[in-house]
This record gives sequence, structure tokens and C-alpha cells, in this order.
Amino acid sequence: MTKSYFFVGIGGSGMLPLAEIVAAQGHQVAGSDRSLDQGRLGAKFEALAAQGIGLHAQDGSGLVSGDQIVIASAAVEATVPDIVRATELGCARMTRAELLAQLFNAAPVSIGVGGTSGKSTVTGMIGWILDQTGHDPTIMNGAVMKNYGSGSRVGAGKVFVSEVDESDGSIALYNPTVAVLNNVAVDHKSMEELRSLFGEFLGRAGWAIANADNAEALALLRGLNSELSIEFSVEGEATPRNFVATNIVEEPLSVSFDLIDAMMPVGRVKLQVPGRHNVANALAALAATCGAGEPLCNAMPAIQGFTGLKRRMETVGTSNGITVIDDFGHNPDKIAATLSALHAFPGRLLLYFQPHGYGPLKQMGCELADSFIANMKSEDRLLISDPAYFGGTVDRSVGADALVAMIGEQAEYIPARDDCGDRLIDLARPDDRIIVMGARDDTLSLFAQSILERLG
Repeated sequence: MTKSYFFVGIGGSGMLPLAEIVAAQGHQVAGSDRSLDQGRLGAKFEALAAQGIGLHAQDGSGLVSGDQIVIASAAVEATVPDIVRATELGCARMTRAELLAQLFNAAPVSIGVGGTSGKSTVTGMIGWILDQTGHDPTIMNGAVMKNYGSGSRVGAGKVFVSEVDESDGSIALYNPTVAVLNNVAVDHKSMEELRSLFGEFLGRAGWAIANADNAEALALLRGLNSELSIEFSVEGEATPRNFVATNIVEEPLSVSFDLIDAMMPVGRVKLQVPGRHNVANALAALAATCGAGEPLCNAMPAIQGFTGLKRRMETVGTSNGITVIDDFGHNPDKIAATLSALHAFPGRLLLYFQPHGYGPLKQMGCELADSFIANMKSEDRLLISDPAYFGGTVDRSVGADALVAMIGEQAEYIPARDDCGDRLIDLARPDDRIIVMGARDDTLSLFAQSILERLG
């Protein structure tokens, strides 16, 4: 039965690929977005329109019938004109997570990827492996996969692959055939809440897969006492149920390793993405596809064709000997992974960080400061602007200046992003790398591009 969906905030990283999937399945899809009203980020809205998705101002005008199902974050306030109009019309309402979980749980084979960091990369790797091995999967990703030029892929096969989010508790909605847990660390919720959400997520799965290098994830997996479980570890101890990577060789744009499965050497894997953290991501993806029934002999060559995600240590370009990198790093684990990978090679790092919201900054400011302090070298510099803010009621009592105070003299607080750009240009010299870091704001990529152009 064809349904009519209206997405409020259709340009969001979680909303856009879901809208594409629903439209490709033959449903009527329309939506609105503040960025569209502001004339920003035109390219992605043009891509949506090309798929037959109707785009409207966020003023209620796109809602014309009570038969439309409104998809909106639970955080969208009742005063937003689209929500006011939907209430007047009596439209049914679902959150993004509720709709995604409905599609996910209906699939014969569902693979869910959870954890504080690495979800999008592992999701992309799993989807690519299963695509290349003939499963024709549907993939729902919160980041643009370079192999597809999109955050989604709609397939006709039995497999649905998706990252699942713990930040709003919606991970509790998913019932996976295969569950992957990358790591557990403070981000949006307390450790107690995270242990409960992730533990129950693994417990509902057929196959449960977790990172043995993360003590919290490993404890949750072993607490299940399940025969249908796989651990993975970077240079860890090989056991009968553990995927281990050894003999790691890092290069600026790639990384390679030997794979050991169940204490037996299997072969060498070379990835087209850099960093030891991507070795862990690859192990997670290979374990997940094995749990779904795909032999390693097929999965290993397939993963080597995965080309990565947009905004994951993505090189924007080099000008006058200075390289600009665009990165999604926004929580302590992601920041640590990025800085570790970049410090595998010489050169000073000039870091720009835009916190992804006042709420997360208040929740994990101490952990963010500790991550920067632990992973910067003495010559590195860090500029931090005010957090991303898109309107609405939010507690703004804790700002970026508090984070800078915790980090110390290597960090500078400059409220406006454009002023941070000026400062980066002033500081930069040949062999430096400028890294633009942050989440929830697609204009960060435009900012990174503008810095590169100014360097020229």
C-alpha cells in the first residue's frame, strides 16, 4: 500500500537517506528544511528533487491532507509551523527512528551497527561487502558513502543494513539478526544508560559482535554468554571466537593488516581508508558479514574496494604545501582516532573544532578536553568557536570558552567561525595540516573548502 510521508527537516543526515529509501520503495515523499528556506546547501536539495521528492518551505504549506504521515524528530517543537499544521489536519506522526525501525525489523536479515563511534564507516563497509557479494542490500547510513555518492542504497535483496542511534534511546526499537557494538563511551548519555541500551541491543540479536579492545563493549558481550558471538581486536590475543588484526602498516591514504580468525591466519587486507581505527572498523564489518552467512574468502576481497565516507578524514586539497582535511570528529573517541591517525605521519596540526551543540558540550566537556590534551602534540594548535546552534530552546549556560579553559594554552576561543578561518590562515605554514572538525552542520565542508581556496 502506497503511503504519503512528509519529513520535517528532510536535509538532516539521518532524515535524507531515509527519505530516499522510502521514495525508492514507491511511496510519496515530501519535506521541508530550514536550510532550504535559508537558501543553503542547494546541491543536496536538488538531488532530492531529482528523485521526485517534493520540497516545501517550513511554513506548513507542504501539509495538505490528514493522510500524510509526518516524520520529525521528537525534539522538534510543537510551535514549528509544520507541526502546527499537522496537528490541525490530524496527521499521524512518527519519529525518524520509528520509521527506520519499522523498515529494519521487517527485513528478513537485519544488521544493526551501534556504538559511540565508527557506526557510519562500519555500516558502509558491511553494505559494500554484501553488495559486492551479490546480496543486493538496502543500506541506511547517516553519512555519504563515497562508493554510492549517497547515504542510502535501495536493494531488492533480503538484507537491511543500518546504523542505530543510542543518543535518543531509539536503539531500543531495533531487533537485529546481527548486532555490532563498536565501543561504549560517554557521548550523549551516562555510562549507566549506555550499558543498558547497548546490552539489550546485543541481547536481542541472533549474532552479537563486539570490540574486545573496548572494556565496556567486551563486558556486555561476554555477559550474554552466547555461542553466537564474535569478538574483534586490533593486535589482541587470538582466541577461538576472535577476529584479530596483526602486522599493521599505515600509509597516508590506506592501511593494511593480516587477519587471524579463530587462531588461524586467513590473509592480508588492504583498505582504501587510513588509520588504525579503520582496521577495527574493518574487523567489525568482516565479523558482521560472516554472522550474516557470507564466507571470509568472499568478504575480504570485497572490503578492499570500499572507498570511505565523506567528512571522515577527507582530504579537501593541498595548497602552498598546506593540506586541508574535513572530519566528522565531534566526540572524544572520534577525536582521538583522527588525531592518532594523523600523527602517524609528520607535520603540525592546526585544528578547528565546532562543538555539535550546547547540550553535548555540557554533557561531555571534560571528556572532550581530556581527548584533545591526550592526543595533541606540543606544536599543534586548536581553535574552538561557539557550538552549532540552529534555533529553539536549549540551555546555553556552558559554552566553548569553558572547554578552552579546560584544555589550556594550546587552545583559543574565537566565537565566530569566520574569524577562526582568518586565524588559521595566519597561522598556517608549509607542511601544516588544517583539520576542520565537527558534526550536525553540513556547512563545515564549505568552510573547509573556503580555507583551501584562501590558501591559494
